[in-house]
Amino acid sequence: MKRFIALFTLFFSSFAYSEEVGLSENWQLSFQAPATDLMSDVISFHSYILMPIITGISLLVLFLLVYIMVRFNSNRNHVASTTTHNTLIEIIWTVVPVMLLIIIAIPSFRLLYVSETIPKADLTIKAIGAQWYWTYEYPDHGNFSFDANMLQEHELSDPKLRLLETDTQIVVPVNKVVKLQLTSADVLHAWTIPAFAVKMDAVPGRLNETWFKANKEGIYYGQCSELCGPKHAFMPINVKVVSQKEFDEWISFAQDEYASIATDEKNILIASK
Repeated sequence: MKRFIALFTLFFSSFAYSEEVGLSENWQLSFQAPATDLMSDVISFHSYILMPIITGISLLVLFLLVYIMVRFNSNRNHVASTTTHNTLIEIIWTVVPVMLLIIIAIPSFRLLYVSETIPKADLTIKAIGAQWYWTYEYPDHGNFSFDANMLQEHELSDPKLRLLETDTQIVVPVNKVVKLQLTSADVLHAWTIPAFAVKMDAVPGRLNETWFKANKEGIYYGQCSELCGPKHAFMPINVKVVSQKEFDEWISFAQDEYASIATDEKNILIASK
């Protein structure tokens, strides 16, 4: 029995997540490698609670179907049963599903509570969805902003990054709480990074908030997850997680780089008038 349980656990854990950080793989059936504690908890909940329960129910139903087809077919039972009910069975198929739902609900509610409760933030970023790109603002660091547009195929250094790479990246420090504020300039969008367990709608005229705390340095990819028009698939999301030192250096660069771009755009607008 212990050997069976060990093999059962190993089977499900092998499908827990892909080893490549921040990026999906061809023919992938599992999750991306987690980059936040929340995503690690989501994967554990899926692999060690949901999947065993779902698999057990599926096997039980399959067994009952096969048993009934063999045991109660017309060749073996020329006279149909007149049984109308069974109190014990009705109690069992009421109590057992309720218990299973409670087992699923308790960790589900905990995960939902953690994802919806934003701790004290070390950094705030505002993301504005538009057809079909993202604009990012850093209000805590001079309120500079920049657009992130998808790179075309001929601009990619790695073909695996098709529909994922952008010309600019969000940069955040590792092991810091990042509060993300989301809105939209036109239609519904959704900001999603699977490795962070983050998915939040960007709604016109409304400011939604979510958060993440990346615990691994690297580049993480996501895509808009709300149908937003013919180029919905062409507005990817790119987050670079770096050390605090690298983040401070990037902030110094970004404040100069994107402030100068904003100034140039303002001058062009004034000149056009």
